[in-house]
Amino acid sequence: MSRSRENPSVVIIGAGMTGILLVIKLREAGITDITLLEKRETVGGTWRENTYPGVACDVPGHAYTYSFAPNPEWSSLFAPGREIQQYFVDVFHRFGVDRCTRFNEAVTSCVFQNGRWSVDTAAGNSYQADLLFSATGILHQPVIPEFPGRDSFRGAAMHSAQWDHSVALEGKRIGVIGNGSSGAQLIPELIKRPGTDVTVFQRTPQWIVKVVDKPYSERDKQRFRRSAKAMRRVRNFALFTYEQGTTALTADNRVSRVMHRLMAWNARRYLKNSIKDPALRAKLTPDYKFGCKRVVMNATFYDAIQKPNAHLVTEGIEAIEPEGIRTRDGRLHALDVIVYATGFNPAAFMRPMNFVGRAGLTIEQAWQKKIQAYRSMCLPGFPNFFLMLGPNSPIGNYSVISMSEVQADYALQLIRQWQAGVLDTIEAKPEAMRYWSAMLKSRMGHTVWASGCQSWYLDADGDPLTWPDTWKHWLAAMQAPDLGDFVGGEPLPQEHGGMPLPEGA
Repeated sequence: MSRSRENPSVVIIGAGMTGILLVIKLREAGITDITLLEKRETVGGTWRENTYPGVACDVPGHAYTYSFAPNPEWSSLFAPGREIQQYFVDVFHRFGVDRCTRFNEAVTSCVFQNGRWSVDTAAGNSYQADLLFSATGILHQPVIPEFPGRDSFRGAAMHSAQWDHSVALEGKRIGVIGNGSSGAQLIPELIKRPGTDVTVFQRTPQWIVKVVDKPYSERDKQRFRRSAKAMRRVRNFALFTYEQGTTALTADNRVSRVMHRLMAWNARRYLKNSIKDPALRAKLTPDYKFGCKRVVMNATFYDAIQKPNAHLVTEGIEAIEPEGIRTRDGRLHALDVIVYATGFNPAAFMRPMNFVGRAGLTIEQAWQKKIQAYRSMCLPGFPNFFLMLGPNSPIGNYSVISMSEVQADYALQLIRQWQAGVLDTIEAKPEAMRYWSAMLKSRMGHTVWASGCQSWYLDADGDPLTWPDTWKHWLAAMQAPDLGDFVGGEPLPQEHGGMPLPEGA
């Protein structure tokens, strides 16, 4: 191993779940010259940002922990947001990640020059790195539609990921735009506030699967404290369940089709049994295939939307006015508060920072036609850079922590080859990315996401932004790097990750 590469300098952008993981994994591999840059004043990423009423994870808590850091203290099966945030804070300090972290250092520029990355921050600091990781997360840029008159509203307005806790909600007329996963969690909490009147503006109804939260008793926690095996059983069962659900949405065989029919039947039955009013049920019934949009996991929305102080509006929004929201039927809905549960930009990644690779190639130029990355992580023209949870990671399918652990191991395998001099730089070949992208597109037709609905799982061309295959196949693709796909490696093989390329690719 070259002495200059034995302990390379590493900069990681983002001290959320993935950034914390990377520091721990890199140190285990003997790399200690690490700087973790965080734009805010504390860690946590999405769980720091999302503090709206009712925020919780739709993956069971024991499956939403690092494999090396189980947590016996979850208060319930689906942990609330504040507990998840505290878990990451605890891991951050317990593993000494705080020793290499710089807070309030929003990265403004990353430029590859003279074989290294130069990283500048809004605090006026500059860092040099041999290796660069972007761990900025998937859904971190809130989206608020450009409704006419949006800025004219006289009341309080907030996005669900930018909750203003200073706004008193009791006794207020509240309008919520959107009813996806975040909306389905926060709407029931607003409806049960004293004196509120809540109007939900629905663009598209959602398929909802009933998942009932289960509080953990002190006896349960004592069992978990005594037995790591008990926690692993809960974790493994949850992950197995999610894996089967992913297979039903992505595979094309008899078993998966039967599984999909059963899941769809269960969702239809839950809707029918929960909503008694036929007119309201019709408004809440999706006209697209189950799973085409992200399935909402919830047990409180249907009950809440039937309360006397709840109203469901399906007419489109014409404009926002000083007194409220006017819909296309001409009606003005007078409001005191507007909540935008309108989601995020799923393709922002490290942007909008200035990001420049080899020979002056900017990320905007590289992604001008298509947002893509080889195996989600590596970009031709951007040497020694890893994009964690990049395009075509299996988001929406599984526990994000499990994805990040798999990707961290993949990156470390490449880093070892670079340290040993097998690779001069870690940079995917353009033709390797083309092969990879063609393979992804060839598999899209097998998935429910290609069945005709609008979804953030697809890009503007209708191609997948997420992984269009089973979790098992993704693990196989990420098991070991194909060095021939990287600059300086052997010629490209005809197969990648054990998955044949489509004909003509």
